[in-house]
Amino acid sequence: MVNLLQGENTTELAVATLQGHGLVVADGALGRAVVQLLLERAPALAITLTGRTPTPRPDTRRLLQQAPDRLAYGVLDLCRDEQLADLRDQVNRLDRPLRLVFNASGWLHGLAPRQAPEKRLAALGRSALHQSFAVNAWGPVLLAQAVEPALKRAGRAWFASLSARVGSIGDNRLGGWYSYRAAKAAQNQLLKTVALEWRRTMPGVCVACLHPGTTDSPLSKPFQAGIPPGKLFTPDFSAAALLRVLLGLTPQDSGRFWAWDGQPIPW
Repeated sequence: MVNLLQGENTTELAVATLQGHGLVVADGALGRAVVQLLLERAPALAITLTGRTPTPRPDTRRLLQQAPDRLAYGVLDLCRDEQLADLRDQVNRLDRPLRLVFNASGWLHGLAPRQAPEKRLAALGRSALHQSFAVNAWGPVLLAQAVEPALKRAGRAWFASLSARVGSIGDNRLGGWYSYRAAKAAQNQLLKTVALEWRRTMPGVCVACLHPGTTDSPLSKPFQAGIPPGKLFTPDFSAAALLRVLLGLTPQDSGRFWAWDGQPIPW
């Protein structure tokens, strides 16, 4: 695989080779940064960016205005089966091969008091568990199910989904964050299983779980106070690092868990 230390030119070369169609799921800060990089450096790639609401948020509208001929917006809530079915139909009708699927969705906290990362077992609640698993575990594997028919026609392609180092069972030394840890660990298991199946049925597709580091976004905002200097990344930095890692992977690397710096993470 490509080593991150080879530099920014590696990203430019890898991204520039992409031809066909790319799907980026979730128009949050990191998803938009991935799209921005693809628009700038992958001129032969058409892109669909999805959001959960019919009306794109202002930052997404600005992206759409940059490249109306290459970038389209679609509505997708990974918790809604009818929207996943619509996506399946849409990607099946693409006139270009689907080369890249990048799932940037995630859920860590909500507005309710019991929808914050749990520091103690006593804080665990059913609603937070359900929401975390719905977005962080079931969503990615159902997305894989939806795009599978289109990827079968693509040949070489990449399917990536954001995980998190805290989802590593082997790396869990602090405890806490029960629902988020468990849901990300479940995603890792589900996508590892997808990768094993696709290795037999679609040997040109590489599946990767990716840890972006702590990225400056609304998801991480409440937890940034204790982050060491230099460890809070901009969305642009994380997007470039993750694409560099992802596009350096071959089908033989499929089904593994990678950090933003190209290092494997234990399950």
